[in-house]
Amino acid sequence: MAMTAFAPAITRSREKIVTKTAEVALKLVPDASADTQESRKYFAKFVSVIGVFTLLFLLFINTLLAQDAFTLSHLKVEAKMVSDQREAIARQMDNLSSPENLAKAATALGMKPSDSPTYLNLDQVVDTQKVTTHG
Repeated sequence: MAMTAFAPAITRSREKIVTKTAEVALKLVPDASADTQESRKYFAKFVSVIGVFTLLFLLFINTLLAQDAFTLSHLKVEAKMVSDQREAIARQMDNLSSPENLAKAATALGMKPSDSPTYLNLDQVVDTQKVTTHG
């Protein structure tokens, strides 16, 4: 008889344990009220705006780098053209100053080759300069 008298108390204690356990489990989950949802929306908007500005900034930097790359390639082409012109002028100068062309130009001006060439002896010139500077 003692067991049957305690049966309603045992059932009530089980119900209390179940309700207390459910309350504890619900306390682990944050309260999803309207205020917290609003603050999350503002945070999400803020993060989205920052992300969009970051992407636009990266696009701007990428555009500037691409523009500089085009300028650099244009300058390289110009440098190559200037180098080619410089080489062409150097070849033309070498051609004009060759001994054959100089002889033709001298003949065209009325100059005649010397029958007895005179050579300059630099040793004698240096010796006479020493004598004149010391004497």
